[in-house]
Amino acid sequence: MHVLSVIHGTDARAELFAPVVEEAGHRLDEWSFGWGTSPPRPLDAYDAVLVFGGAMHADQDAHHPWLREETLWLQQLLDRHTPVLGVCLGVQLLARASGAWVGRMPDGPEIGWCGVELTDAAADDPVVGVLPTTFEALQWHHYTYGLPAGAVELARSAACTQAFRLGDACWGVQFHPEVTAAQLEGWVADTDDPPPDADRLRAETLEKMGRWNDLGRSLCAAFLDVASTRVSTRLQPSRVA
Repeated sequence: MHVLSVIHGTDARAELFAPVVEEAGHRLDEWSFGWGTSPPRPLDAYDAVLVFGGAMHADQDAHHPWLREETLWLQQLLDRHTPVLGVCLGVQLLARASGAWVGRMPDGPEIGWCGVELTDAAADDPVVGVLPTTFEALQWHHYTYGLPAGAVELARSAACTQAFRLGDACWGVQFHPEVTAAQLEGWVADTDDPPPDADRLRAETLEKMGRWNDLGRSLCAAFLDVASTRVSTRLQPSRVA
């Protein structure tokens, strides 16, 4: 299976997910609409897509004109039922592509380790349902989104919705299951978007990152399993009675 990792900067890439994809026997390509270059393969030739975060926001077309092009492409992915998993900015762009509201969080950002609870609907979900009913997730976002029409909310925090499924091939999560300790340290050191309490965040990360990475691998593997099943079904020869 060919998987495309869509990134929006060098500090929010596939990270933990990359070895999971490769160990499952799939090929992972990385590309960005912001590069202004051709992707490694035609965009409609990928079997599954991962859309990651970035320092920009989902409505900043004036500063990043390629966001509009990416949003239109995500609409095409949804129309084709291509398996896609969006993370942070990625879930916000999927919400936008589905016609939902996306905007700044009214009570300020979620940054750090925050409690998340699955909804009842997540119990039977093949992707988000692999996570515990309640867990502490690594968050780093200033924006949130409205639930797209027809979507099923799968998780929420005290501040906002945290995950949804749209149709049978689209998932999005607001938290960061792909994050590694090294990646997070880069975010903490970024003076353009500092955490409220860097020392506390570092201390909590030492305690919690190992368990969080286990959950992240499980989530990625579950998405790949769903995507592989869809690809296998699509490639099976049709039977004529």
